[in-house]
Amino acid sequence: MRVEIWSDVVCPWCYVGKRRFETAMAGFAQRDQVEVVWRAFELDPDAPAERTGDYATRLAQKYGTGVDQARTMVDGMTATAASEGLEFRFDRARPGNTFDAHRLLHLAAERGVQDAAKERLLRATFTDGEAIGDRETLVRLVTDVGIDAEEARTVLAEGTYAAEVRAEEAEAQALGITGVPFFVVDRTYGVSGAQAPELLLEVLQRAHADRAGLQLVTPSGDAACEGDDCVI
Repeated sequence: MRVEIWSDVVCPWCYVGKRRFETAMAGFAQRDQVEVVWRAFELDPDAPAERTGDYATRLAQKYGTGVDQARTMVDGMTATAASEGLEFRFDRARPGNTFDAHRLLHLAAERGVQDAAKERLLRATFTDGEAIGDRETLVRLVTDVGIDAEEARTVLAEGTYAAEVRAEEAEAQALGITGVPFFVVDRTYGVSGAQAPELLLEVLQRAHADRAGLQLVTPSGDAACEGDDCVI
């Protein structure tokens, strides 16, 4: 079973959604049969390498609200994250363009550490206050999960995986994905948003049942004909 998750590393709901999905997976008996693939989605492809200014002020400008209302939104998001065991520090946040981060997540997938890299980049954004659009910062972060620093620098310098990132973003558009996180299970079920673990678990179970094929609910040979031997 394959679960593809479109998300961005500057999306707070994506971090919350990751935790809720992990909770669902912990309760899924067939979790060892699940392949998780993180797909690229840029919330703002035109973002600069690093945004400046207070997070709440930027939020107020984006949604056309007052700064006080934006701070209330930030406080609510922080509380939601805390309920999932996450420490959000919006006072430290240094968001920026995430295209390079997504390219390095492709490298991480090639090296078998994509989930660990995704976790590291999300924590860097929302807890550690790292400049997520800075290339040298990104190189340092992915070395924390075992990726060679020079290999990461080469990927960033040479434009490697750029086409793959753009292809995933185009695929998201084709699938009608307009917000993240977005979970696609076996290309059959789609779940939009950081839904409750119970709902995510239900979707996993449905998808597994679909893969299992026909389920026998009566004993074999009971009131049935097999070949030319039909007992009546």
